Parts: sequence; C-alpha cells; structure tokens
Amino acid sequence: MSTQTAPPAPRQYKPYVPHDMQMTEFTVRAVILGLVMTVILGAANAYLGLRAGMTIAATYPAAVIAMAVLRLMRGSILEENMARTVGSIGESVAAGAIFTIPAFVISGAWPVFDFKTAYWKSTVLMMVGGTLGILFVTLLRRVMVEDPELPYPESVAAGEIHKAGQQGAKAAKILFANMGFGGLVYLLGQFNLFSATKDFVLRVGELGTSFVRMGTGANAGRLPSGGETVFSAPAVSPAYLGVGYIIGPKLAALNFSGGVLAWGLLVPLIMFLKGPEFVASLGGNVTGGYWEGQAAAVWRFIVRPIAVGGMLVGASYTLFRMRKNLAIGMKRAVADLKKSGSTQAATNRTEIDLNSKIIFGGLAVTLVCMIALYGYFAGTIGGGALAAIVMIILGFFFAAVSGNLVGMIGSSNNPISGLTLATLIISALLMVSIGVKGVSGVAAVLGVAAVVCVSSAVAGEMLQDLKVGHILGGTPKYMQIGDFIGIVVASLALYFPLMVLHYGNINAGGTGFGDRQLSAPQAGLMAMLSQGIVGGEMAWPLIVVGVAMGIAMIMLGVRSPMLVSVGMYLPLETTFAIFVGGLFRWLTDTLRDRRNFNDAQKARIENAGVLTASGLIAGEALMGIVIAVFRWREWPLPRIFDTPPAIMGFIVLAIVAAVMIFLPLKNAGDPNEPAPPTAIM
Repeated sequence: MSTQTAPPAPRQYKPYVPHDMQMTEFTVRAVILGLVMTVILGAANAYLGLRAGMTIAATYPAAVIAMAVLRLMRGSILEENMARTVGSIGESVAAGAIFTIPAFVISGAWPVFDFKTAYWKSTVLMMVGGTLGILFVTLLRRVMVEDPELPYPESVAAGEIHKAGQQGAKAAKILFANMGFGGLVYLLGQFNLFSATKDFVLRVGELGTSFVRMGTGANAGRLPSGGETVFSAPAVSPAYLGVGYIIGPKLAALNFSGGVLAWGLLVPLIMFLKGPEFVASLGGNVTGGYWEGQAAAVWRFIVRPIAVGGMLVGASYTLFRMRKNLAIGMKRAVADLKKSGSTQAATNRTEIDLNSKIIFGGLAVTLVCMIALYGYFAGTIGGGALAAIVMIILGFFFAAVSGNLVGMIGSSNNPISGLTLATLIISALLMVSIGVKGVSGVAAVLGVAAVVCVSSAVAGEMLQDLKVGHILGGTPKYMQIGDFIGIVVASLALYFPLMVLHYGNINAGGTGFGDRQLSAPQAGLMAMLSQGIVGGEMAWPLIVVGVAMGIAMIMLGVRSPMLVSVGMYLPLETTFAIFVGGLFRWLTDTLRDRRNFNDAQKARIENAGVLTASGLIAGEALMGIVIAVFRWREWPLPRIFDTPPAIMGFIVLAIVAAVMIFLPLKNAGDPNEPAPPTAIM
C-alpha cells in the first residue's frame, strides 16, 4: 500500500508589522504631513510638467520627508507609510491634470482660465478622476497586490527604504538644503543677478545674394534665399538640470536631439528658404527683433504641429511595444474583477478594505455627476451620457491596466499619456458619430480624457502605495481613506498653481498655456487632436509630416520617438539644460567609477544624487510659483542689474554643477557600512 504525500501548503506572507500587532497608523499628524506634501509635491510637479513636459515620481522624496519628520515625533513606521501614501498621491493628480486641463484653454474650449469660469470645472474633473482611480483599485486591490507574477519593483524598494529608516534624517538634510539652494538660484535669476536664458541671432545665408539653384543647366531657375535664425544657450535652471540628472545622459540626449532637429534643422531651413518672402511682406522694412519673432512663429506654428505628429506616433509606439503587457493587463482586469467578487470577507487588519457598498455607491454617484457635467460640456444630455459611459468603461480598464503595468515595471514607466491619447481618440470618434462637433464636442472629449488620465495616474500610484503597505503591514482601509482625503485636498488646491502660472506668464508678455515658457506639450497634443477630429481645425499636412518622421525614427531604432518629439515641442534652452543635467550625471558616474567605490557606496552616491536633483527641482518649482504670483498680481520684482553680465550666468552654472557632481560623491560614506536601498526614480 503506497502513501501519497500531500503538496506543501503555500507559505503565508508575513508583513514587516504583523497583522495582530497594534501600532499607531491613521493619526492626525501623519495625515496632515501627507496633505502638506501632496500639495507641495503636486504643485512642484505641475510647474515642472508645464515647463519641461515631464514629472518626477514623488514616492522617494515623500518617504524621506515622512521618515525625517515623524521620527522626530517618535512616530511609527506605519505612520510614515500613511504620510508617504497621502503625500505622493498629489503628484499623480498633478500629472493627470497638466496633461489635459491646459488643453481646454489651448483649444479654445475654455476662453478664459479665471476662478469663476475654470475653478469648479478643473476641480470636479480632478476630483472625479482621482475618486474613480481609488474606487477601481479598491475593487481589485487584494488580487492584484497578492499576485505573485507582479514584482512591484518600486514598491519593494520603497518598503526597504522605510525599513532602513535610520538614514532618513541625513537624506532629509540633503533634500531640504538643495530645495533652498535651488530656490535661491532661481530667485537670483529672476532678480537679474544673471541672465537665466540667452538667445543668439545667427545668419543663414545672405539676403540679396544667397540662392538655391533649381536645376543643373545654365538657365536653371534660382530661388532667392537667406535670412536669420535663433539658437539658445542652455537655461541656467536648477529644475531642468535636475530633470536631466535624474533621467540620465541617454534619455537627456534623446530629448535634446529633438531640440536640435527643431532649431538646428527645421527652423533654419525654413528661415533660409522663406527669408526673402518674409522681408518682402514687410516692404523690406525689417526692424530690430523681427527675425527673433519670425523664427519663434515658424517654430510655434510649423515645427510644433510636426512635433505633435511625432508625439502621436511615439505614444502609439509605446503602447505597441507594451502590447503583451497591455493584453495581460486587460485579461487580468476582467479576471481580477471576477475574483474580487468571490473573495471572502477579510478578518485580518492587513486585509480590510473599504466596504463594497461604499465603493459601488460611489461609482453610481460619480456616473450621475459625470452625465450632468459632460451634458453641460457637450450641450446635449445624450452626448453627456455617452461620454460618461465611455469614461466609466475606459476608466476602469485603463486603471486596471495602469495598475498591472506599475506592478510589472513601476510607476515611473507608466504610459499615462499613451492611455489618455487612446481614450481621446475613441471618445472623439464617438462624439463625431452622434453629431456632437465644434467647441462643445472638443470640451466633452477633453473632459473624458481628463478624468481617465487622472484616474489612470492615481490608480497606478495608489496600487504602488498599497503594495508598500502590504509589505510593511499597513491597513488598506486607512490607506484608501487617506488617499481619498489627499485627492480632495489636491483637487481643491492644484487649480491655483495652474492659474497663477498661466496668468503670470501672460502678464510677463507670454500667451499662457502653450507659450514658450509654459509649453505643456502633452496638453498641446490633446488640444490639437481634439480640435482636428471633433472641431475640424488642424494643419493635417504638418501632422502627417510629423507622423512620417516618427515612423522613420522607429525604423532607425530610436529608443523613444516620443521623447524626441517632446524635445522638438519644447524651447531649445529647456532641452539644452536637461541635456547639460544629463552630462552632470555622466560626470558623477564617471568619477564614482574611477574612485573604485564598492556597491554600498555607489548606492549612497546614487541616492544622494537623486535627492540633490529632486531638491533643486522642488526649490525652483516652489519659487517659480511665488514669482508667478508676483507677476499675476503685477507686483514689481527687485532688479540687481538692468543687463546682467554674461559671465555671471557661467559662474552660477559652474556652482550648480559643482553641487550636483561633488555633493553626491561626498556622501559615499564608509565602505564597511551596509548598502542602503536604491532610490526610486
């Protein structure tokens, strides 16, 4: 008689703080600290996204600040987890908002962005998107967080950072010191101690003598040519330099290559060929500053639409490359929903979610609110109902896909703009099919895109935080409530930095959203596509040229056509500064390798470098919003020089370079110390 051995029972996961241990977690101080961070980090990312077209993950800075502050108060590790969870959610709301809400203004769907007209609309879109993201993730949390096939790389790293929290005070000093330094450098530039940007006018041929021969024969026609173009030096900007440092030299170079394509090829080529015609249109009377203005117009109205075509291909290509993960995410979204319906009620503290009645009731209320809002946008209740249904369906699937992608590759690689672009095209085609066109149709389409964009961003960030809580032993219910509070506060607050930046730019002589200093490239893409499909207004030939360019980049094996196209859309001084920041990272890594540091020291250098760059970004962003308030209110700023000496800009750039390169190297520490967790970026 043979005996069969039963297979061993699966090992039960044990969190860092056991489920039966009582520990302070959902406290007033943890939530308030998280809310302060969510507003500050959200506003900083709104500034950065509008100006540089990128946002930086807030998980690592939020974890460092939470550890430093709460350990001074003898707070628990679960309070730190709560503060980080609430503090990082504002960044995802900001990312979703800046990709879509400025598009309402750029497209003309909202003629103004003042408090009376835009505040309640912006707030509702952000709040509904954030709420949907939380509700969708709460439905799927247990099966997705416990899925063994989802490694959650950034969540695991964040959990290790909290466990190794004894380094929190030192890390916070680096972060806060560089926030102060970055803010000071930015303010000195605004006070005219040095010129933060510098343009150079360059001749492209010679008016009156240059020509292009249109044939090989002696009698071949000649095309008169010649003109002037503009080339910019890198901006002395702590934020741009910090972005370049974080994304590294390879991605920074890709981004800068787009700027070189725009300002080293397309703009000079058009100015060379069309220069005589431009001058003739003025009767030959060219005044000072004419060529700079004409080059800027060529870039804005010819090159930027080409860049939009490239971004369209880049976003589509990103989704295509991730098609297997996206398909897996779609299948799991359906399977996870079925599993969540059959999951037994939890008894352990670490498994308790919000009540399902609250979740489904919240979804029903949200749907009714969206039908009313979209009906207001579209001018018809039928169009509003269709838009709301599309939003709920796409919002759920894209939130689930976003969560799965975060579990596989981390939130830093989450293709939010690509998912939003797919939503916009689907909803735009549906609006056209039922006859909703014009400005009202554009507003309805952008409304759907805004909610889905915020929902997907929040879902990915929240699932990442819930996985950290799962590792540390946090209570999901309290984390979900904390994120709800964070969403409400972030939604109520984030309109104000957007409004101040928009009107501050206008009062400084710009055009607001879409201006050279407030480019908002993703919002420009959304605005142009919605106008083209629903509004019937688009420079399609230029878009097609950009599409062909994007396809050519794919054929050439370019790593990220999207990043190159964004570089074309951004001002040259922005992409140039990001590239210089990438060079600073390369120099730091080169010096680190030459000094034969061990792995633990290299990890400390990397962490210190990311904290330094994050501090510089946050410092400029916060002071940038303060300066925008002064310009919005038309308060005068002090001026140190009327015309700053050119050498001052080089001196300041050299000082910033020294800080970014040598400060991380100084924090290598003792080779015998254990390795810290690596920064999440």
